[in-house]
Amino acid sequence: MNAMQNLAQSFSLNPFLFQDRNFTQFPQTPHQFHALYLKSGTLNHPSLSSRLLSLYTDPKINDLKSALSLFDALPQPSLLSWNLIIKCCVQNHRSNDAVALFRRMVLHGVVPDGFTLPCVIKGCARLVAVHEGKQVHGLGLKIGFGSDKFVQSSLVSMYAKWGEMGVAREVKVHLANQLFSQMPVRSLISWNSMIAGFELNGWYVEALELFDALLKEGLMPSNVTILSALSAVSSLTVLSNGRWIHSFMVKHGFELDGVLGTSLIAMYSKCGSIESAMKVFEAIANKKLGHWTAIIVGLGMHGLADQSLELFQRMRRIGMKPHDITFIGVLNACSHAGLVDDGSRIFHMMIDEYKIKPTVEHYGCYVDILCRAGHLEQAKMIIESMPMRPNKVIWMSLLGGSRNHGNLEIGEYAAHNLIEADPDFTGCYTVLSNMYAAAGKWDKVSQVREMMKKRRVSKDVGCSFIEHRGQLHRFIVGDRSHPQSEDIYAKLKEMREKLKQAGHVPDTSQVLLNIEGEKEKESELENHSERLAISFGLINMEGTTPIRIIKNLRVCNDCHEVTKLLSVIYHREIVVRDNSRFHHFKNGSCSCNDFW
Repeated sequence: MNAMQNLAQSFSLNPFLFQDRNFTQFPQTPHQFHALYLKSGTLNHPSLSSRLLSLYTDPKINDLKSALSLFDALPQPSLLSWNLIIKCCVQNHRSNDAVALFRRMVLHGVVPDGFTLPCVIKGCARLVAVHEGKQVHGLGLKIGFGSDKFVQSSLVSMYAKWGEMGVAREVKVHLANQLFSQMPVRSLISWNSMIAGFELNGWYVEALELFDALLKEGLMPSNVTILSALSAVSSLTVLSNGRWIHSFMVKHGFELDGVLGTSLIAMYSKCGSIESAMKVFEAIANKKLGHWTAIIVGLGMHGLADQSLELFQRMRRIGMKPHDITFIGVLNACSHAGLVDDGSRIFHMMIDEYKIKPTVEHYGCYVDILCRAGHLEQAKMIIESMPMRPNKVIWMSLLGGSRNHGNLEIGEYAAHNLIEADPDFTGCYTVLSNMYAAAGKWDKVSQVREMMKKRRVSKDVGCSFIEHRGQLHRFIVGDRSHPQSEDIYAKLKEMREKLKQAGHVPDTSQVLLNIEGEKEKESELENHSERLAISFGLINMEGTTPIRIIKNLRVCNDCHEVTKLLSVIYHREIVVRDNSRFHHFKNGSCSCNDFW
C-alpha cells in the first residue's frame, strides 16, 4: 500500500503525468487511475480530479456514466470540473442533464465563464428550452459576457434554430435584440448559424441575401455555408442562383466528392434541370452512396424511371450497397412511371436481399405505386396489414388514387381515415370535394365545405411560380396584380386562339365548381395559375430558354393537355413541377406519358 500511496503522491504533485501513456509502470486506463485514487484517498485534490474528469470526457474515451459518477463524488467541484461535465453531457445529447447541472452550478455560487455559457446555450438550443435559454442569455449579460464572441455566436445559433429570427437579426421586423447586427467581429460560425437558421425556418430569400452579404464582407464560405445556400436555392427553385453558386464552388476549388456533390445534384434536380444534375453526378470521380441516391431520387422525380432503375442496377453491379433512402428513391421512380411489377420486386428485394426493414415511408411508396396504377383493393389490403399505423401520406395516396380512378367508395374510406389522422389537413377535404363534384353530387360538396367551415379549414389556392432574372414571380388563378398583367392577358388571348386553331376542346369536367355555362367554365380553366405563368414566360424569356414553373397543386388534365400543345405551337420546352413530380413538355408530349 505504501508503494501505491507514493505513486498517488507523485501524481498529485504532477497530475500532468496523466498524459504520458508510455509509462508502463503506471495504470493505463482512466478506470485504473480512478481506482488508484479512491484507494489512496487523494481524489479530492482539485487539479487531480479535474485531470481524471478530463480523461473520462475526452472524445476518444467519452465515458459519460463514469464521468458523472466521479463528478457526483466531488465535494467541491472546481469551475473546470463543472465545465467538463456540462460539455460532456451536451456532446452526448444529454442536454437536459447539461441544463440541470448548470442550474446546480449557479445555485452553488460558481460563476460561469466564457466556456460554460456557449455549452449551456447549445444545450438549450437543442431542447428548444426557450425560458432557460433566455435566462442564460440574461445571466451572460449580467456577468459581463455580452460582447464575448463565442457567447454571441452561440446565442445567434440558438435563436436561429428556434425560429426567432427577429431576435437573432433584424429582418423586416423590429429587432428584439441586435445580437448579430451588433457583433463587432462576426466569425464564420456566426454567419453559418444565421444562414442555416434562416434556411431551416423557411426564410430562404433571407438566407441567400445573408450569403451574398457574407461574400461582400470578403469572407470565404465553408462547406457548411454552401450547403445551407444550396438548400435555400432548392426550396426556392431559383436555378440561376444555383448555377452561380456552382460556378463559385468550381472557381474556389470546393470538392464534390462528399456531401457538397450530393447537395448540388439535389439542387439541380429540384430546380428542374435534371441534365445538369446528371453532369455533376458523372463528373464526380469518387462516387459515394449519397451521390448515387441523390441522382436516383432526382431521375425518379422527373419521371425518368428507366434511367433511375438503370443507375440502381449499375450501382449494385459495382458493389455499392443501397440503403433505405436509395430504395425510397427507386420506389418513387416506379410509382411515377406506373411500374407495378418492378416496384413490387424492388420492395421485396429490399426486405429479402438487403434485410432492410420497411419503414412507413417505404410502405407509402409501395402503396402509391399500387394506387396510381389503379390497384386500389390491393393497396387497401396492404395498408390494413402494415405493422405500423399508416400516416396521412399513405391515406392521401389511397384517396388520390380513388379520385384518379373514380372509386368513390374507397375514396370515402380513405378520407374518413385521413380526417381521423389529421383533421386539419386541407388536401383531404379538397380531393373529397372534387370527387363529389366530378360525380355531380353537389349536396355532398356542400356538406364537405360546411365541415371545412366548422373546422376552420380553408382550401389551398392554386399558385404558380416562375423565375426570371433571379426573381420569382407568383401567380394565382385569375391574378391581375402583376405589373405586366395587361400583356399577360393579351398573350393568354393569343394562346386561346392558337389552341382553338390546333383543335383543342377544353375539358370542362375539370371545373369543379357549380358553374352552369360552358363559356364560364372555359374561362375558369384559362385563368389557371400555370397558364398565367406560361404566358409571362413566353413574353419575357428568349425562345431557346426552357420555361420552368413550380405549382403547389396537382396539374389538372386540361392544363396538362394545353401545355403539351403549347410546347408545339411555340416551339418551347416547358417544365412544370406540381406537388408530386416534374412534367417535361416538349414537342407535344410529356415525360410523364400522361401518368401522374
